Amino acid sequence: MEIGGGMKNRLGILFALLALMGGTAAAQDARTVLQAAATAMGAANLKSVQYSGTGWFGAVGQSYSPDLDWPRTDVKSYTRTIDYDAKSSNEEMVRVQGSNPLRGGGQGFPIQTEIRQVAMVSGNYAWNMQGNNATPAPAAAEVRQLDIWLTPHGFLKAALAGNATAISRMEAGRNVTIVSFTALGKYRVNGTINDENLVQLVRTWVPNPVFGDMLYETRYTNYKDFGGVKFPTVLHSHQGDLRVSAGGNYLEVRVSNFQANGSGAALSVPDAVRQAAVPPVRVESQKLAEGVWLLAGGSHNSMAVEFRDFVAVVEAPLNEERSLAVIAEVRKLIPSKPIRYVVNTHHHFDHSGGLRTYVAEGATIVTHQRNREFFEKVEFSPAPRPLQPDRLALFPMTPTFETVTQKYVLSDGARTMDIYFVQGLDHNANMLLPYLPQEKIVVNADLYSPPTPNAPAPATPSANSLVFYENIKRLKLEVAQIAPIHGRVGTMDEFLKVVGKAE
Repeated sequence: MEIGGGMKNRLGILFALLALMGGTAAAQDARTVLQAAATAMGAANLKSVQYSGTGWFGAVGQSYSPDLDWPRTDVKSYTRTIDYDAKSSNEEMVRVQGSNPLRGGGQGFPIQTEIRQVAMVSGNYAWNMQGNNATPAPAAAEVRQLDIWLTPHGFLKAALAGNATAISRMEAGRNVTIVSFTALGKYRVNGTINDENLVQLVRTWVPNPVFGDMLYETRYTNYKDFGGVKFPTVLHSHQGDLRVSAGGNYLEVRVSNFQANGSGAALSVPDAVRQAAVPPVRVESQKLAEGVWLLAGGSHNSMAVEFRDFVAVVEAPLNEERSLAVIAEVRKLIPSKPIRYVVNTHHHFDHSGGLRTYVAEGATIVTHQRNREFFEKVEFSPAPRPLQPDRLALFPMTPTFETVTQKYVLSDGARTMDIYFVQGLDHNANMLLPYLPQEKIVVNADLYSPPTPNAPAPATPSANSLVFYENIKRLKLEVAQIAPIHGRVGTMDEFLKVVGKAE
């Protein structure tokens, strides 16, 4: 049957109204669910929270090998104070090694005594405390502020203030509602509210140089009533990509104390923090030999080595911004030759976060054979990176690899770089050691950083530096200069004194 034009128009209007009503109903359903949860959890008059306990911490991107979970340390004490109206958070934890395996990396790992971490944010300002000294951390401000809205009551407040939507479904035999909204204008936040009107999971994605849009979620269980406010006593967080990497266990806190609406929750931002900006990337080149430069100027170094018709760069640390600055410096130092190889010492994210930029330049990655599958599936996954698209996401290329098992040689017939596998190391299972035999220069990552000149040798050499020494001896390397990825260039004589092997 043919429908006349007038009937078509009326049907079109009806369908549009139904669609509009459906959208309004979805938004209303989200608000109804959120309000029910806010009532059940005591969120209506909640201005601030403070909770404390113990647990464990996993160092993201620092696993012993790519197929293992983040290395853990025990959290001896944990306290977090949040003021929702002030958009402020003070997170303090004291970490100890405990009985956790000594394999992997991370700040101070393995911990000899204890490490105290204090991370603060207030609105658009972030800083860390070291004793009484505030260290600005402007680059961390946005994610720390986002983290406030990932807490159970923070999620409810932000979702009620936003244009939230909702769907209902069955999970593990229970009815749940997934409420979704956009935080800070760009982060999709999904919260799962169960049939008891409790927030049991909050999930979002944050930019990461290796993972791309990295999953960040916290599961909330074992709720208790604290004077009319229900709060979970087990908080378990993941950071990673559970589809392609193991574990991703980032933090677990078992709450023993909780206080609502305490005094002094809001933070006062130090003047130095207000005036701080994200510092520009700086690259300082130091010539170590003819055609060999250390590229320093930040927390991580790289090394450029000139061959007859190409350049090899050792290490692509941190992120694309750092890599672009290093590449620009290489082009100034060696303007007529392409970067054909980038040597990756190991997979830890602070050492591999800039690899994608070199692939976008056409470079081949030299890495240990056991890293290849991880890089192909994770760092070079073709999945889009909408939160922070880099050059490779905008102009895709397939990475090429040269892999190492025990030894790999880069050579042009005149200059040679030998790349060795490091044996017996607990820091990383697949560590490589680049060495220039003609120049007697060895590059090491995380094994040894020369101390301040004229400083006394440590009472006990680190385990990593002793492994470094044993591998130099095993490989019979003649070393004059040690070029670390962290710190200044040193001499072999200095190193022998540090490890107690000086003659």
